[in-house]
Amino acid sequence: MNREGILVVISGFAGTGKGTVVKGLLEKYDNFALSVSMTTRQPRPGEENGKSYFFVDKETFEKTIEEGGLIEHACYCDNYYGTPKAYVEEQLKAGKDVILEIEIQGALNIKKMFPTALLLFIMPPSAEELKRRLVGRGTETPEVIDKRMRRAAEESEGIDNYDYIVINDKVDQCVADTYSIIEAAHMRPKRNMNFINKIRHELNEISKGE
Repeated sequence: MNREGILVVISGFAGTGKGTVVKGLLEKYDNFALSVSMTTRQPRPGEENGKSYFFVDKETFEKTIEEGGLIEHACYCDNYYGTPKAYVEEQLKAGKDVILEIEIQGALNIKKMFPTALLLFIMPPSAEELKRRLVGRGTETPEVIDKRMRRAAEESEGIDNYDYIVINDKVDQCVADTYSIIEAAHMRPKRNMNFINKIRHELNEISKGE
């Protein structure tokens, strides 16, 4: 039975470890592809076109927007960033599960364009643990950490729009749990209608023969 890939949208509060979980999925399993974003910013040393980002000029990016070629896009610090629709669809048809790490609002917009997308929200075991991780990174001021915690409180209101939550207490277990959910999603009837209809047809043919 040939299976088409699933668009897997992974979200989570800042500091919850979603990036580490995504990295773990890509390293441990070979059926995933990470969505490559398109951007108008200049490449940094070591970045490769088509691997790190699809680097384009502003005119090309805006033309892609007009043609409906992006799943979602935004502008940060005078540069555009977006998710190319063609790349995602190409990987899905090849049977790859495409991972897109994005915030809540973008995730809900993607669900409108791809109704079969699987939305997963990575959660910390507790709010106290989330703050401990943010402090432990040692990269942000107390003011920024407080801002991130307030933002997390706001984002928590949208979690019930997701298909599943996955608690990131121990990274390895979270990666395994996330993989199990994605694999189970492949077996949902609505993702396998061609196979189901094939069996229905065969059963009807056999029944007629009897």
